[in-house]
Amino acid sequence: MNEKITIYDIAKRLKITAATVSRALNNNPKISEATRLLVLKTAKEMNYKQNKVALALKSGKSNNVGVIVPYINRNFFSSIIRGIEEELYPKGYHVIICQTHEEEQKEIKTIDNLLNAQVDGVLMSVSKQTTTSEHFERVLEKHIPLVFFDRRAQLKGVSSVTIDDYQGGFDATKHLIDQGCSRIAHICGDLKLEIYRDRFEGYKAALKQAGIAYNEDYVIQTKSDTESGHFAAQELLKLDKLPDAVFSSSDHTALGVIQKFKEHGIKIPKDICVVGFSNEPFTKFMELTISSVDQCTMEMGRVAARVFLEQVKNPKIKIEKKVELTPQLLVRESSVKVNDTTKKLRVSKG
Repeated sequence: MNEKITIYDIAKRLKITAATVSRALNNNPKISEATRLLVLKTAKEMNYKQNKVALALKSGKSNNVGVIVPYINRNFFSSIIRGIEEELYPKGYHVIICQTHEEEQKEIKTIDNLLNAQVDGVLMSVSKQTTTSEHFERVLEKHIPLVFFDRRAQLKGVSSVTIDDYQGGFDATKHLIDQGCSRIAHICGDLKLEIYRDRFEGYKAALKQAGIAYNEDYVIQTKSDTESGHFAAQELLKLDKLPDAVFSSSDHTALGVIQKFKEHGIKIPKDICVVGFSNEPFTKFMELTISSVDQCTMEMGRVAARVFLEQVKNPKIKIEKKVELTPQLLVRESSVKVNDTTKKLRVSKG
């Protein structure tokens, strides 16, 4: 097994000092261009690998950024990560991706590990279980940029990038009202989370604007998965008067609702219109395409990365940005009344 090449080996071959090699490898302006190129050429020939950890400790900069999400295997978060990577890689940064599985303790440990790894920044979506902010404070105490995306903690001096969930909920509900629906159910996520509360408030505001009375029997709080959609639909089926529309705060739940209704012979959208939230890829590839509110995930990732870069560029200036992106309602077959030929022509293919 070959021994690890060091700067002393390069210095010995070139008959220069190790300090000169170190400066050349780190682009020190005191080193001539000819010497720098010679050192880089020799280092490559000798298969020299820089010790990134030692370099980070010495310079205080690792060029690594931690990205923390609840789940990596969700299209929503993977798309945000892609946006972050596309913005940061050209700037020389590497992304360390971590997941919390919605567990507060795992989130705390992950942040501690990233701080120990000398990351230059932390971009994250807060877990559902998080109740404390002490681990976020530790990031700020080390003067490391912290940027929240999608889900955020209410913390002074911290930037965030979200979408206008209230507007998304309002637009989805108003669309259903425009289709002639008046008994509109809402399948919501955990209302302790700001994003689901805002969608819920948007739903209620659209009903109020249209003069439709709010009916708590039509509101079911559940998890955001297909099985929970089955449960929600089953609960709605128990009501004396079935709703004529459903606005779900999750596409996965909306899918479960549609599946269960179909089992009971209920036609979508003829009997009940359905709108989801997130614009998951499957929504446009189903036999019956599902209307959904797009959350601008790629743009959310890019903007979060740009906010981080701005903070790095101005380390002595306290930057706190609250960026709120505008959601887009994508109207598809699940929410367009089949007898409304004019509006059916406007069904989105996106």
